[in-house]
Amino acid sequence: MKKFLQKSIAIVLLLIVTTVSAQGFQGKAIYQTKSTIEMDLAGSGIPADRIKRIKEMMKNQLEKTYTLTFNKTASIYKEEEKLDQGGGGRGGMRFMMMGGGASGNYYKNTQTKTSSKENEFSGKNFLIKDDLISYEWKMEQETKMIGEHLCFKATTVIEVPVRNTNFRFGRRNNNDNDEKKENEPKEDVMELIIVTAWYTLDIPVSHGPDDYWGLPGLILEINDGNTNILCSKIIINPKEKAEITAPKKGKVVTQKAYDKIIEEKTKEMRERMRNEREKSGGGGHRIMIGG
Repeated sequence: MKKFLQKSIAIVLLLIVTTVSAQGFQGKAIYQTKSTIEMDLAGSGIPADRIKRIKEMMKNQLEKTYTLTFNKTASIYKEEEKLDQGGGGRGGMRFMMMGGGASGNYYKNTQTKTSSKENEFSGKNFLIKDDLISYEWKMEQETKMIGEHLCFKATTVIEVPVRNTNFRFGRRNNNDNDEKKENEPKEDVMELIIVTAWYTLDIPVSHGPDDYWGLPGLILEINDGNTNILCSKIIINPKEKAEITAPKKGKVVTQKAYDKIIEEKTKEMRERMRNEREKSGGGGHRIMIGG
């Protein structure tokens, strides 16, 4: 009887220790993102020094660093702040990235399958609350090492809107109606993209960067067409624990409602830029990407 009681107490203590350990578990992963956009500046008439500045601004917009802080069931994905490299209009040149990626905390909960995303757009703060995207992952046979971690390959297919990528260089002499028609975004045009993920069972959580999640281990790399996201550093149980809670500030909207707001504001910005060019005689260099 005494041995049975001692064994029972030992089991209970082990369960308590395991539970506390799970509750206190936390990790941090640093990701580098790179996106590519095909752009041929040959024959644009832009001076060499300005082409260099354009490439620097493009790199600043398309290469970013994010931190994913996570526990067993929740995570926060956030872009690391850096000095503004400038995308503005010195020398009559403008650089604009149209769209609405997360600008604040992006919270995902794999237990409740919900997300909350902070975003600032057009001077207003939004809180995008929605269900997590459900991915149909296909487990592949390939493996590779990312740092010290053995990673397994998984793929899925997603449907995304076709991005309208426009480049405008120099003065515009063509008919304004033709330009308006050319810049008008194409609605309901979708394309299928194969997404490749690499995850490690060394860290058995279902988290990942950006929108991605749902695999039996932490996702260390994502390739979804023209964007690559790669984990460069992992810290397990850091000394200073971060608070992983859903954000609460901003006007609450669904992702669908927010996408509609982005679409309407993008049209307004195009129209305003068109009017400004008419008033100024259509001079200057302009680069507008996406929308």
